[in-house]
Amino acid sequence: MELELRHLRAVCVIADTGSITKAAAALGVSQPALTALLQRVERELGGQVFVRGRQGARPTPLGQYVLVRARSMLMAMDDLRRGAAYQTRRESEPIRLGGLAGPVSVGLADRLGARLPAAEVRLHAEYSPRLLWELLLADRLDAAATVDYPGFELRPPPNLLWDVIVREPVFVALWEGHPYAERDEVELADLAAEPMAMTPVDGAGWPDCWHLACEQAGFTPRVLYTISDAVPIREMVATRRAVSPCQAVFPAGDGVVVRPLAGSPITLRHLVICRRDGPLAERFDDLVQLAREAYRAYAARRPEYLRWLARHGREV
Repeated sequence: MELELRHLRAVCVIADTGSITKAAAALGVSQPALTALLQRVERELGGQVFVRGRQGARPTPLGQYVLVRARSMLMAMDDLRRGAAYQTRRESEPIRLGGLAGPVSVGLADRLGARLPAAEVRLHAEYSPRLLWELLLADRLDAAATVDYPGFELRPPPNLLWDVIVREPVFVALWEGHPYAERDEVELADLAAEPMAMTPVDGAGWPDCWHLACEQAGFTPRVLYTISDAVPIREMVATRRAVSPCQAVFPAGDGVVVRPLAGSPITLRHLVICRRDGPLAERFDDLVQLAREAYRAYAARRPEYLRWLARHGREV
């Protein structure tokens, strides 16, 4: 007879209950059947596993040796079953990708779907990087494309993988005909008297980093409009009611001019973050590469940004 997991489990139950009678009840078998099974195990091992008497069943030295290893093997098998069940469940579930409504998330979702045609990729877009962060930690997302800012960097815990896709400068959006619209770069201090339209607090350092940079440039920004959507912000700029800080990939045209800030006083980091226990963990390097491809494709359509990169000897 070869030992099987059911034999090892029966030996452990006998030790745990201290009685063949109680162990038989726990295992749902008759006492004679369990006694016969134990005898076969002992013949296979070449010695007595339990001393049986009025005080019940007590492990012999051989029994102690067997129990230590049996418990280890059973725990390993339970871990294997749980892990396999988890992986099977993950493979059958959609991939939950989070992202900001920006240059990376949509392109990343498209590329990931093309790379994994058998998987359903779902994109959950949010305004706040902080909310994406919390959804990741709560296991409601498998991965996310997000951003942070100097002095407000995210610090992922050990259960998350992360990498920087690109560091992007913050530019300024002006209306066509603005006195600074013909400049190659705009000094931040020159915006001191300008009315501004800005996006609201995102929980990850914006607009705190903008206010800090303005203070370091010697002024407090005149924020007249706080708007969460880029479309009305474009309208405010195009109709000459405000200027606005923006990403370098912010689209120009239709009355809007995008210009760099001299010295790049503010930058942001585009990040990819992934759960180590999620379905994308083994493909994390691939995920980062796809995110970089998505960003490069978006940036390639922004000539102002490309000119700035060329002047500074950088590539997307």
